[in-house]
Amino acid sequence: MTAVWSTRGAFRRKPIEHIDEPEGAPSERLTRTLGLWQLTAIGVGGIIGAGIFTLAGTVANGVAGPAVLVSFLIAGIASAAAAFSYAEFAGLIPKAGSAYTYGYAVLGELAGWFIGWDLLLEYTAIVAVVAIGISGYFNFLLEETGASLPTWMLGAPGTGPGHRFDLIAAVLCLFTAYLLTLGIKNAARFETIVVGLKVLVVLLVIVVGFFHIKTGNYSPFFPFGVGGAFTGAATVFFAVFGYDAMSTAAEESKDAQRHMPRAILYSLAIAMVLYVLACLVLTGMQKYTDIDPESGFSTAFKAAGLPVVADIIAVGAIIGILTVMFTFMLGVTRVWFSMSRDGLLPRWFAKTHPIRHVPTRVTWIVGVASAAIAGFVPIGEAAELTNIGILLAFAVVCTSVIVLRYKRPDLPRSFRTPLMPVLPAVGVIASIWLITYLRVETWIRFVVWFLVGLVIYFGYSYRNSLMARPTGTPGSGGLPE
Repeated sequence: MTAVWSTRGAFRRKPIEHIDEPEGAPSERLTRTLGLWQLTAIGVGGIIGAGIFTLAGTVANGVAGPAVLVSFLIAGIASAAAAFSYAEFAGLIPKAGSAYTYGYAVLGELAGWFIGWDLLLEYTAIVAVVAIGISGYFNFLLEETGASLPTWMLGAPGTGPGHRFDLIAAVLCLFTAYLLTLGIKNAARFETIVVGLKVLVVLLVIVVGFFHIKTGNYSPFFPFGVGGAFTGAATVFFAVFGYDAMSTAAEESKDAQRHMPRAILYSLAIAMVLYVLACLVLTGMQKYTDIDPESGFSTAFKAAGLPVVADIIAVGAIIGILTVMFTFMLGVTRVWFSMSRDGLLPRWFAKTHPIRHVPTRVTWIVGVASAAIAGFVPIGEAAELTNIGILLAFAVVCTSVIVLRYKRPDLPRSFRTPLMPVLPAVGVIASIWLITYLRVETWIRFVVWFLVGLVIYFGYSYRNSLMARPTGTPGSGGLPE
């Protein structure tokens, strides 16, 4: 049938009614191979990483004390408010792109463009930051064995005497890109195995650490006041998302309308249970003032006379953080692919491999870009490129689910966000509140990137968007039949 498009300029919207129909030419389509537990593993892989192995100790030592447990609970509640909104959209719009696609369908093309545009930078930067973090753990383990690397490859310029390039971090980025080009089925199988190992390490920490808890270490529970727990929540919030990047793989799920909502909620629930238990163990094993901000669990177990467990934890940290790289690189490549297939970026990027059916072109570009950031940019500066876009995406998704529920209550939804509109409103408020904690430099970066995106949109995307065509050839160019 003939497509009917909204033609209201930059506010035109993708028609949700045709969302289940194939998009793009055969060379621009993904294959549905992921099951429920593979999706859940990708979500858990994105959530559990630096948060449990690094941030927990950092926040406990200098921000919240034993109340780091409360910090994670507050962050988890705020994240859950957004997770329910993502779950409703994932069941309603089972397409690649996540927040970009949801914003495009509900708020219009310009809103979708800026969410997608910002996520391209945010997700790529997260991959680089995580790679730098793993590089630090890897160098530590090498030193423990008496080995060492040449000084020039130990870090980015400015991170130490003689440092020129963080080789390990760059190689990890390229390795992650390679995994994703093998095809989503093979890549997801690897991710599932590695996530399983990571969860086993966390369970080892919890079970063994439980027998070394000293209840006196929990007092005082709020050494920095209740405000410290809330400040800690703003910090650890960035450890309790990841399902948003996982939701970009909706178009590669066997039964996205049923599985995606469940995978989103399951992954967050599993992660939060592990976070809470791990925080109880960490702050119970050591006084918060003695916790090492960089390697809290390893030093806690060493202090308890368990050096072997400490080494296992260090290896587990490397494995665990690697899965975060996988999830967020998957996310950025699917957002880029989706934007290109919609015509907002050159269609050349939307071509998939003829056999593996994955967007290898954008995957390698992201791999090289993240490797360059990881190799040449100090971790602090790289981290400044993250955070704000994801929080804005959360706010947009939570707002969109409210708007669509009242504008189109007739649409079939495999999952419905409970406590409407209160729960998504909490997600919006929490996201905006956390944005206020971001540094001025982050806002400057966002404004610059926003202006660059504005130029590209009106200079290229507005005219080349498939939505600019009132009708089209059935089954081609992303137009519905």
